[in-house]
Amino acid sequence: MKNKILANFALVLTALIWGLSFVAQREGMEHVGPFTFNTVRSFLGGLSLLPVIAWVKWSKPDKRTKRIKRYQHINLARAGIACGLALFIAMSIQQYCMQFVSAGKAGFITALYIIFVPLIAVLQGERLSKRIAASVCLAIIGLYLLCYRSDGGFGVYDLLLLIGALFYGIHILVVNYYSEKVNAAKACCVQFFVMGILSALPMFLFEVPTIASIISCRVSIFYAGILTCGVAYTLQIYGQKNTPPAIASLILCLESVFAVLGGVLILGETMVPKEIVGCLFMITAVVLANLRTNYE
Repeated sequence: MKNKILANFALVLTALIWGLSFVAQREGMEHVGPFTFNTVRSFLGGLSLLPVIAWVKWSKPDKRTKRIKRYQHINLARAGIACGLALFIAMSIQQYCMQFVSAGKAGFITALYIIFVPLIAVLQGERLSKRIAASVCLAIIGLYLLCYRSDGGFGVYDLLLLIGALFYGIHILVVNYYSEKVNAAKACCVQFFVMGILSALPMFLFEVPTIASIISCRVSIFYAGILTCGVAYTLQIYGQKNTPPAIASLILCLESVFAVLGGVLILGETMVPKEIVGCLFMITAVVLANLRTNYE
């Protein structure tokens, strides 16, 4: 019982850290470009996981044969590159849009990756359940209420965030494919370094990063890099080991709610009633997508 309570608390804390990361990302855009922000946070995220990997390695003897090690290293490289590429596209789109979209709105649109995952599975031949179909309908209504503007339809940055959510969904599927083949902490570490390298290329091409500008938003970058990537990831691993997947997903869905609260309390963002109703539809869609019933 105690382990379950601690696990649930760890997941709530994970959702809180992830939700407030939208606030950190929004604030960071006041000082540096999106690719600079992602480059630094990615390398920080990778470095923050090295102690976790070292602790796991030292905590138990390595009894693997050379053949098994070689096989796992090949899969680790493939997983890291594939996950890093998907994450680079998703985070680049999200970070760029954070210059023009509120933290709360970005959090809710990004949360739709949970719905994209089963939809992608349908394209691979799986049957679309009634539950997922209902979730999609609710999400579309919520997206309309949250993003549609009477003066010109949907904003281009809202639509870009939706594409970013799609790539977050692809990232989850790639992680799921390699989850049984590689060590999770090592794969996550590699993906962050891959993302850092990929982000550095457009950073030098399109931006003019300076040490002074990076230092000026050091709190936001450290939060997004170390807390969001390193600490939250570790808490998620612990929480999901002692919590059923369905319940864990529901708790992690609170990420979007914390993004809105953080935007209101820290950045002073506001939402009109129509947008608030849209958020309620979207969080209902996300929760419904994670429920497991006997009547699919």
